[in-house]
Amino acid sequence: MTAPAKKRGAVHVGLNLNNREALIAPEYGARDLLELGERAEGAGFDSLWVGDSLVARPRYEPLVLLAALAERTRSVTLGTACLVTTLRNPVQLAQVWATLDVVSNGRTVLGACPGNVVEDAVKEEFAIVGLDHRRRMRVFEEGLRIVRSLLTDGRVTHRGTEFDLDDVGFTTGTEPRPLLPVQTPPPIWVVANPSIGAPEPKRAARAAARVAELGDGWLTCCRASRPEEVATFLRMLGELRSLDGFDVAYQVTIGLADTKADALAEQRRYIDAYYPGFSDAVGLDDWGPTGAPDDVIRWFRDFSDAGVSSFICRFAALDQPGQVERFAAEVLPAVQRDEAAGSRAPAVGTAATTRREEAR
Repeated sequence: MTAPAKKRGAVHVGLNLNNREALIAPEYGARDLLELGERAEGAGFDSLWVGDSLVARPRYEPLVLLAALAERTRSVTLGTACLVTTLRNPVQLAQVWATLDVVSNGRTVLGACPGNVVEDAVKEEFAIVGLDHRRRMRVFEEGLRIVRSLLTDGRVTHRGTEFDLDDVGFTTGTEPRPLLPVQTPPPIWVVANPSIGAPEPKRAARAAARVAELGDGWLTCCRASRPEEVATFLRMLGELRSLDGFDVAYQVTIGLADTKADALAEQRRYIDAYYPGFSDAVGLDDWGPTGAPDDVIRWFRDFSDAGVSSFICRFAALDQPGQVERFAAEVLPAVQRDEAAGSRAPAVGTAATTRREEAR
């Protein structure tokens, strides 16, 4: 007997505006990126995202772009997928993020990652800011604890191996209250991709513990042919914490074309240009679905059934506006119909929306 299909919960679909794209596509610049964000909001996307890198994959600075998008949009969530928080002092990051949350009226999600060190170019980024890349996980974890305290209370005392702060806060006592965001605090989604490379049970357990402690959500990517891994990691998280209101986000690289062969060829060219020196670390099928709209819709259903509640869509083509327009016309309505037909009971994937509504 076939097991009954799981009911889908609320699904949110966002667009990665791809701030590296604006440097590698000859006819697509920063102004085009901002305009595309406005159009995506009108087309029905729930959120807009930008990525981060210093010199390994040069791009426009993500937090500046999010501030600009905050002024050009009204309702979409604005986030990072992901911000390499280890490259930034946590007190300064908290100040910037609180300001961004105020400017956007409480629409931010901080997607946070420690940075991978598979590539020498990424190791160079840590060297540039004076950080030994071998310490990055301790810096990442302590830094997020500091950021969360400052975004919640406006003050922090922290004793750790990487940071030592004694009652540091965004107030001198003359202000009516410290600098605080609209949300208290803005949600933090912690990145973990424990199955990339040679998966180890201990590595997955450490990643689950980190996400469970530090995150309001889990953001992952790069295993797009393996929805069962999402379900497995969620079971691990469920043993460590409640998943009520916990966001499960997947960043996916999509290639839309009339034929599978055309989509794969364009995806290959795009990944090779975007990730010089890293493109073969992830199999082409694991970047994301390629082909006709029906192929992509089936992929969304599989990963929604596995537990993903928020999808961040990046498109594997230098023609970003063309891909976004086709997705909005031929894929997004079907995904939204699936959501309307499924269960809307809040299980996972509702925390960011709930916090924003409460902030208003």
